[in-house]
Amino acid sequence: MFAAVVREHGELGNIMLEHDFPEPQVEAGWVKIAVSACSINYHDIFSRRGMPGIRLPLPLVIGSDIAGTVAELGEGVEGFDVGDRVLVDPIYHAKGMIGERWDGGRAEYCLAHASQLVPIPDGVSDEVAASIPLAYATAHRMMVTRGRVSSDDTVFVMGASGGVGTACVLLAKRVGATVISCASSDQKIQRLTELGSDHCINYVESDMREAAWDMMGKPKISGQGGVDLFVNCTGGGSWADSIRCMKVGGRLVTCGATAGFEEAIDVRYVWTFEHTLLGSNGWRRSDITKLLGYAEEGSLVPVVDKVMPLAEVHEAERLMEDRAVFGKIVLKPDA
Repeated sequence: MFAAVVREHGELGNIMLEHDFPEPQVEAGWVKIAVSACSINYHDIFSRRGMPGIRLPLPLVIGSDIAGTVAELGEGVEGFDVGDRVLVDPIYHAKGMIGERWDGGRAEYCLAHASQLVPIPDGVSDEVAASIPLAYATAHRMMVTRGRVSSDDTVFVMGASGGVGTACVLLAKRVGATVISCASSDQKIQRLTELGSDHCINYVESDMREAAWDMMGKPKISGQGGVDLFVNCTGGGSWADSIRCMKVGGRLVTCGATAGFEEAIDVRYVWTFEHTLLGSNGWRRSDITKLLGYAEEGSLVPVVDKVMPLAEVHEAERLMEDRAVFGKIVLKPDA
């Protein structure tokens, strides 16, 4: 079968396009999926490059956000039939994450445990469904469960044009919050405005903290100024300025750090302004099903920037690495 295979960690050229990669064989309790859509996440790039302290089984077909149809059922699988449209919840707790611990969705077929399968509603496309698990479900847990975003909040979203970022903007606007979006170009800012962002900051042209103070006022111990909820999944030394933008009682939420993991902050602001720093790890099945429901009813539909053939996986990952993406990129094996 056709597959994009990583045989050694490294740069983009280490993704090999192979037409004779072995087709997976179904086992008891497992299901063979004919892949129709697989979205890209920054986690895929980390997997391809190699992550310190994490050993991946090579060769490996990366790709964890997978939508497709049931092609074959293993012994003992109930509740699904051949031809059913399904989304794969990436985590199978007995083994880990598909596309990381075993071959994933950048291929014509993959295997998923039956417990990972989530039916796709008729009104939701495969491309939209495949955009949900890692980025949107992670954002849902971070914003709703951990951050408790509400209509009274002013929400600042860093990296607002990426997969998680656009999800955070849409989730905040869904509940009626005021949103400040931060991005790197006027084109992205225009699209974020179209998504519903109330204010935008081009961080290439303006200092993020100064711009936030101009919009919301410099935070004061009296309670004036600042934002209620600050979304920072960028890292890379940006926490110090993020905290200086938060009002008394403000919350900072994070689910990752695409620009770097080490931060140095002035903790005096944390205790003086009674800030809360909240971590959020991944998603739960309920996050996925709620988002599929939102997409079906049209109240929140993931932003798909590009749908590309699997044969163009190198260009797709380059766009992701260069942050030349607004929302999600989806790969299709048969495109």
